[in-house]
Amino acid sequence: MAKDNVRQLRAKGSVEKITINLGYVDLGQIDLLVDEGFYSNRTDFIRTAIRNQIASQADFVHKAVTRHSLDLGLRLLDRQELEAARAAGQQLDLRVLGLLTIAPDVSAKLARATISSITVLGALHASAEVKAALADRIR
Repeated sequence: MAKDNVRQLRAKGSVEKITINLGYVDLGQIDLLVDEGFYSNRTDFIRTAIRNQIASQADFVHKAVTRHSLDLGLRLLDRQELEAARAAGQQLDLRVLGLLTIAPDVSAKLARATISSITVLGALHASAEVKAALADRIR
């Protein structure tokens, strides 16, 4: 993809924990596949299944990312970038599919002055103060 807002990155160790509920039969079938050596453990099976499902919908995902002007992957927003936006009189409309990290040195006041909205499909990492200051702008 040649679009500037698309950054396909995967950082090692950058994960979010989720919880799912499975029926006993589904779980038993997963355990059988693990026991037979198809997968190293339940997590390996679940990650593989999710990645295969995402891959099967890749065309839709890429079109939607472009249509919605989403940053894809990891987006780090630091104090320098926000100070530059403030100096230019700009407000940022952040739209991320993946992980948006607002650096720890970003104050709540600076974030509020420079960020007009945040939409994250994935995870937002920021200080509690910044999240509180932007609560009405996070979708």
